[in-house]
Amino acid sequence: MTISPVSSTVGGTAASSPVGATSLTSAAPTRTPKQTMDSSVFMDLLVTQLKNQDPSSPMDTNAMINQTTQLAMMEKLTQLASDSTAGLSVQQRSAAAALIGKAVTYLAADGSAGSGTASSVSYSGTTPTVTVGGASISLDSITGITG
Repeated sequence: MTISPVSSTVGGTAASSPVGATSLTSAAPTRTPKQTMDSSVFMDLLVTQLKNQDPSSPMDTNAMINQTTQLAMMEKLTQLASDSTAGLSVQQRSAAAALIGKAVTYLAADGSAGSGTASSVSYSGTTPTVTVGGASISLDSITGITG
């Protein structure tokens, strides 16, 4: 059996490729698997379960209510975790701003202890950084406040 090339014209230029050949630069999107369960995954599972149930033995109403309740609880817990993260961020920003003009002690990246006066704060990263004597110190590396 011989596979004959397929010819086509693209932009005035003839191109040929064997039947069944694949391109190395495929435009097909690749799907990344989810690493966490969220409400859409839970809802998809519930809908699939309802679609594939045996008509002569439908899902128990109590089981359906339990699953719906679990979905609602999961959504509320997700919202609570998100709100807690936002609250922590606000508290860290406030604590970092309160350090300006204060004498602080800190643990440097190399493990040595340092001290100085906090002169400014940056909120560019996930944890605020405080400038002490020209060095950027992460808020969680500050070990004490004096004065």
